[in-house]
Amino acid sequence: MGLMRSTILISLLVGGILAITIAPPHAQPNIAGLEQVKDNLYVITGGGGNTAAFITSDGVVVVDTKLSDWGQPILDQIQTLTDKPVTMIINTHTHGDHVGSNDEFSSPVEIVAHRNTDANMQRMPIFDGDNARYLPSTTFANQMSLLDGDDQIDLYYFGRGHTDGDAFVVFPALRTVHTGDLFASSSVPIVDRNNGGSVLAYPDTVRDALAGISGVDTVIPGHRTVTDWATFSEFGDFTYELVTAIRQAKLMGRGIDDTVETLELPSLYDDYDRNPRLGSTGRMIGGLTDFVTKAFAELEQ
Repeated sequence: MGLMRSTILISLLVGGILAITIAPPHAQPNIAGLEQVKDNLYVITGGGGNTAAFITSDGVVVVDTKLSDWGQPILDQIQTLTDKPVTMIINTHTHGDHVGSNDEFSSPVEIVAHRNTDANMQRMPIFDGDNARYLPSTTFANQMSLLDGDDQIDLYYFGRGHTDGDAFVVFPALRTVHTGDLFASSSVPIVDRNNGGSVLAYPDTVRDALAGISGVDTVIPGHRTVTDWATFSEFGDFTYELVTAIRQAKLMGRGIDDTVETLELPSLYDDYDRNPRLGSTGRMIGGLTDFVTKAFAELEQ
């Protein structure tokens, strides 16, 4: 009897130890950062692309909703600023780190995007079935204005680049623009040809944006820190120089690897990241080799 009792006790102890040992660790909560850009405009960081929160007279306009499961962290930060509800979401383009939490905002919320982004989003599994209601309800072609007075928001589309639906979101009263990932950071651009992006069209699209948007001095890029119009303008020159150099290399008969290894640009661009990485994961996205490969593919079409 004593032996049986001891055996049971040992089994319970071992079982308890095993249970403790194999229990999965608690997932770290998603915690977003908050920075004031100007007055009633803020940027919420973490969890993918930069989210803008614009507090208007009647509610809050959110630009991009990050990865999935980041809706509540976005709302948590907004609630430290105002008790007004989110009334509108603007998606700058189709990628999951910018539209991934659309479905975490309570209706009724108007969702706005370029019409090509709407078409691209309709192919995303996260918007299948009942989640189709989190697709854009309002779309535009080239330009559209939302709200009025100091709350006015101007949307622009200048052509293919990162995707075929990249929207610029301008807050005229605050002289600020959210560029989405057409200008993600001072780095080699990332081009998603599967969603209509184009290496060869990229420089002209950026230059058209620089010429077509006026009265702006502050830029919220798709990723990284808030910057100024001069930095965005420099990025436009960089993309032109980069694509021109790739075109010339192709004409000279160089291959992809040779082009990547020998490509030279003015020293002004030495600090530009040639192999941009995605946040804390360190996963490379795009990069010079990817950019050159896609440029060659377009040039051969």
